Amino acid sequence: MIADLELATPKVWGRKVSSVFFGGGTPSLFSADGIERILSQVRMLTPLEYDAEITLEANPGTVDAAHFLGYKQAGVTRLSLGIQSFNDAHLKALGRIHDSEQALAAIALAMQTFEQVNFDLMYGLPQQSLAEALQDAQTALQFQPAHLSFYHLSLEPNTPFYRTPPSLPDDDSSAEMQIEIEALLAQHGYQHYETSAFAKPGKQAKHNLNYWQFGDYLGIGAGAHSKLSYHDKICREVRAKHPKAYMEKSMQGQALEREWVIAQDELGFEFMMNALRLIDGVPLNLFQARTGLSLDSLVDAIKKAQQKGLLVLENNTLKPTLLGQRFLNNLLELFLN
Repeated sequence: MIADLELATPKVWGRKVSSVFFGGGTPSLFSADGIERILSQVRMLTPLEYDAEITLEANPGTVDAAHFLGYKQAGVTRLSLGIQSFNDAHLKALGRIHDSEQALAAIALAMQTFEQVNFDLMYGLPQQSLAEALQDAQTALQFQPAHLSFYHLSLEPNTPFYRTPPSLPDDDSSAEMQIEIEALLAQHGYQHYETSAFAKPGKQAKHNLNYWQFGDYLGIGAGAHSKLSYHDKICREVRAKHPKAYMEKSMQGQALEREWVIAQDELGFEFMMNALRLIDGVPLNLFQARTGLSLDSLVDAIKKAQQKGLLVLENNTLKPTLLGQRFLNNLLELFLN
């Protein structure tokens, strides 16, 4: 990973780095020493801001007190725990390696060690009831973490669920879960600022906000993606996906598997696909700042979205309506070519 970083650094030379995110798979399998070595190289090679947000994703089944303390000493400032559910039956159905007891133990340790903690949770699970979904939310709220993420279970390709779909709650039941969870979190002081993200005031995830505002990021590691802007183009990159292949290619200076320029007629959709996940929307001038294009190219799509009641334009800000939030895919389709 350090070899990959060293070769990639010239592409972001001189840019301030405001966040580092160890995610994907189970980064908590790394030793604290390994995390510290990577962060030391990041500091040597880039102007990492002194108050940068440094997040590490952790699986409750792979951590203990010594790990957490080591990660904090290595420079991690924020921990994201992949809880998914506090219900053992649902965890088993999801194929998670931890149970509810391990999840609660990991939370207790995390809250003792880090000021900033996020819990990742899911709803719309196989045979899950509304009461069970709310019970997960209520259990999470007992700990009052700075940040909560609630995702609707999606059936991803090349997974057991995709090949053999389980019995899932219907759309109406899942929508009811979403509405009730959002209301419950609001009652406890959490701001719903992105489709699946809720935070205490001032505790939004800096790293994820950068994604949703169509900012740039450099991805290092197996299967990592990058989005980098230059004076004349915006590029995306993908590293080799298989860990063994990635390690071999990285040491040969060939970690990058694919790179392409985002076509200008795709930039509107790419921008909106991220920005319209933000509940409060984005300022109009951000589109030109991020893409280099005039907003005129999106006028027709914006008008259609307004006519359908999916989007509002107020105070020079584009913002999805409640209907637009609920039917985000329908809203985004309007910005396709």
